[in-house]
Amino acid sequence: MPVPQFLLDLLQLLFDLAIPAAFCTLAAAGVSLRHEGGTNFHVGGRTGKWVLWTVILLTLPQLLSWVAAQGVTVPSASGTVGTTWLASMETVLKNFVNQIVVAKLVPILAAYFVLKATLDGAAGESPIGSIVAALFLMSLSATMQLLQGWNSGGQYATTDMLTSLWNYVAGQVLPAAAGLACVGAVINFVQRRPWTRLVFAAISFLSVSGLLTLFRAMTA
Repeated sequence: MPVPQFLLDLLQLLFDLAIPAAFCTLAAAGVSLRHEGGTNFHVGGRTGKWVLWTVILLTLPQLLSWVAAQGVTVPSASGTVGTTWLASMETVLKNFVNQIVVAKLVPILAAYFVLKATLDGAAGESPIGSIVAALFLMSLSATMQLLQGWNSGGQYATTDMLTSLWNYVAGQVLPAAAGLACVGAVINFVQRRPWTRLVFAAISFLSVSGLLTLFRAMTA
């Protein structure tokens, strides 16, 4: 029995809205990052879950192709939405995400976190958490392009993207964080404040990949 055209159009609509939905989940990850501390995240917390959903949405066709390879029948997308009102709904939702959420709402959220950073500093608290969240939101489009560039296009694109994300964090973000930790240690030393914790943090940032390799060797 052939699949009704309406269901095929609905499936195509979901495929077409995957990337706009990924923008929304990535923005939610930035907001959740500030909620969890800004410079840290909770294991099983909302930041990690939103990032995972972003990766799943960006690799949804490849993930379904893996399901199809296991013998489960998955209807293929038709390429375009044939139903007129579904096509209109797709256009409206895409424009809403691109023109309102990404172009307007996300910069406002970033500005809010910049304001929060100044208020944190005025209250004698650390403004770093709010600054990190603001930078995350201001680089939302660039981060999305980076994630899309890691899409291998194969059946294991989801895990490949997560692996590339880990390699980027370990190879690019953590060395920069180690440098900032060293600068903070020097400043604290000059001001006669505790500084050893920042030194150990810098060493840990630089040795994350080595520690992971060590753990793998110990469990092999």
